[in-house]
Amino acid sequence: MNMVEGKKKKRRKTGINTKAKKKTAVARAVVRKGKGKIRINKRSLEVISPARVRRFIEEPLLLAGDAAKGFDIDVNVRGGGFMGQAVAVRGAIAKALLEFSKDSKLREKLLGYDRLLLVDDARRKESKKPLGTGARKKRQKSKR
Repeated sequence: MNMVEGKKKKRRKTGINTKAKKKTAVARAVVRKGKGKIRINKRSLEVISPARVRRFIEEPLLLAGDAAKGFDIDVNVRGGGFMGQAVAVRGAIAKALLEFSKDSKLREKLLGYDRLLLVDDARRKESKKPLGTGARKKRQKSKR
């Protein structure tokens, strides 16, 4: 038996792939024709809590309106905290909808609402410096 035959071949998800980042959170979205289901890390969007985060993630879908109805979106997100992941998921969904629909009016609408929907946030944590406990905080100097 050949070694190649013994291994399972990893199946790639077909559809349009997009990626978005926020700090250390990276979200990858796959869009296919379907019934309008959105899954984040194999969980339905409806079970995401808190509700404030769920509504935040739904914003690009509400802006797209009927354009978002005929697609299934699967998002895998890793790294960061829950809010950084939510921002990354939101951006990945917006980019996926835009790429699948190819609608210039939708692009303008998304950019007008929030630029971070289509442009990744480049800000990162500043590195710690010597003589301090963090990036900017230093030990207090005494004059006497």
